Amino acid sequence: MNIIEVIEKKRDDKKLTFQEVEFFVNGCINGKIADYQASALLMAMFINGLNNKELFSLAKAMANSGEQFNFNLPKKIPIVDKHSTGGVGDGTSLVLAPLLASCGVAVPMISGRGLGHTGGTLDKLRGIAGIKLDLKKITAEKQLSKLGLFMVGQTSQYAPADKFLYALRDATATVPSIGLIAASIMSKKLIENLSVLVLDVKFGKGAFMQSASQAKKLAGVLIDIAKANSIKCGALITNMNNPLGRAVGNNLELIQSIEILKGSKEPGDFYNLIIELGKKALVLSKIVKNKTEAQTLLETNLSNGKALNKFCSMISAQGGDVRYIKNTDMIEKSKVQVSVRSNRNGYVGSIDAKQIGFASVLLGAGRIKKEDLIDQSAGITLNKIVGEKVAIGNVLATLHTSTKSRATDAFLRVLNAYKITKLLPKKNKIVECEI
Repeated sequence: MNIIEVIEKKRDDKKLTFQEVEFFVNGCINGKIADYQASALLMAMFINGLNNKELFSLAKAMANSGEQFNFNLPKKIPIVDKHSTGGVGDGTSLVLAPLLASCGVAVPMISGRGLGHTGGTLDKLRGIAGIKLDLKKITAEKQLSKLGLFMVGQTSQYAPADKFLYALRDATATVPSIGLIAASIMSKKLIENLSVLVLDVKFGKGAFMQSASQAKKLAGVLIDIAKANSIKCGALITNMNNPLGRAVGNNLELIQSIEILKGSKEPGDFYNLIIELGKKALVLSKIVKNKTEAQTLLETNLSNGKALNKFCSMISAQGGDVRYIKNTDMIEKSKVQVSVRSNRNGYVGSIDAKQIGFASVLLGAGRIKKEDLIDQSAGITLNKIVGEKVAIGNVLATLHTSTKSRATDAFLRVLNAYKITKLLPKKNKIVECEI
């Protein structure tokens, strides 16, 4: 097989076979296909699109480029994961993974690091001293059998072709392709040997998908790939025009998530989204008969400490210091805190999630490039959120950072992200629809 012929075929908008896609993916990994040739084929895929067979082939070939999990679990235990397409203040995985595991399903979660204005689960977990997030395959498999839960990062073991191709896409302006995005996401899910996958596909100012229709299209493609691989899959299309919860930034979101695990139901939008995602997962897993039973089980395990205990067990098994969970004052706090105060009376009508996300990056909480270092303690506390009444001088938000200059850079961006209205706004709808 000749890579030039494969490029020509896709350039001319002809459909690739599984063998051709597999040849391309394997050639990228073993060095037999040059970067410029891989980039040319990616651009052809970006311009001409991918049909379902090509998508299935690409996701499968990328998954097969590394190791696959083989969990030794009883057949009656569903293997479940959740994926979010990325947002601002979205630390729901930290709660949802142990919560689902406490309900009787197994949760093998391979998570990513944050990039740009969206946060990553791995960065949040690093706020706990000693935590190991690069578990070897055999160690992760044993932990899932014992605890029903692990949370690790993508390494060279797992779908290495995805990491290679993403780097090329990032450098060749081919990232915003629904097909390539879907294949990338699913390549990491196919190696988990899942029974059920729940998707949180976000749209709005703080999301990669700007409209609900785009989010639905991506969700549909992801579900099709999952079903083609015998994975039960459903999605929530969720609104990311405003940040989720009150915390933006790794340690701040970690603390907020721990408080939910300890029984708090605030902030309400954050808590409710966790429950909605959990209901979807448990119903698809057939752990419960319906959503009512699912909600009761989820809320019970948050209030009785079972979800918290599961989280602590996972942290301990992965080398983390559980004292950080029991006493969140041990989690690193920022050296500099600056208040952003309202200059108007009224109500918080909206908060631009994208601007808040970019402000958090300026404070040190995020990355522009994957290799950038982050400040774990940096971020933004949203003292006032949508629908709350404010008066002149009230603190809208608190900036957390390491230097005053960083706070100065972010201050106006945060202030301008808040839209203060005279009238009480309509209640913010987080879940747009369910698929």
